[in-house]
Amino acid sequence: MAGASESIGPMTDGPAADERSHYERMLDGDLYIAEDPRIVDALAAGCRLMELFNDTPASDRTERTRLLTQLLGSVGRDVDVRAPLFCDFGTHIVIGDRTFVNFGLVALDVASITIGDDCQIGPNVQLLTPIHPLDPEARRNKWEQAAPITIENNVWLGGGVIVLPGVTVGENSVIGAGSVVSRDVPANVVAVGSPARIHRRL
Repeated sequence: MAGASESIGPMTDGPAADERSHYERMLDGDLYIAEDPRIVDALAAGCRLMELFNDTPASDRTERTRLLTQLLGSVGRDVDVRAPLFCDFGTHIVIGDRTFVNFGLVALDVASITIGDDCQIGPNVQLLTPIHPLDPEARRNKWEQAAPITIENNVWLGGGVIVLPGVTVGENSVIGAGSVVSRDVPANVVAVGSPARIHRRL
């Protein structure tokens, strides 16, 4: 797990030391710079679909489902995502069956974001996979990386919850409204606070 407090330090390797493209580096979870043309094109494609989804009336469920399926990597059965939804690529997001996502989800999917079955995602939740360097020079030079987020089955994230890079929230757990989740949360607990700590077992 890599939260904001554990962000990368000084940049020690660069393009000359690595034959991979920055797009490949990003997918591998390593340091990259987002100016790679494949990254730029993928971001633009995701943005277009996101805007179309957000602009489609809620009453047109067929079109909204079609656009959501095109935007995201995978969408399960009977999923309800309320607009607006904000994401980077979209294709790195997986949502399981019967999950409900309330208004204003921010899912920055530089790394994968997996949301399981039967989850309840409150309004204005943020799922943040990007990590920026603590080293000032590396940050100035636009290096970044990301770590995946996993929300397991039947999790409830209360309104305004922020989940940081690399975190897994275990099955059946509940995260109280406004909490900041910087460490993995085990299954079957209620966690609250900033940083979120276990309040009780379920």
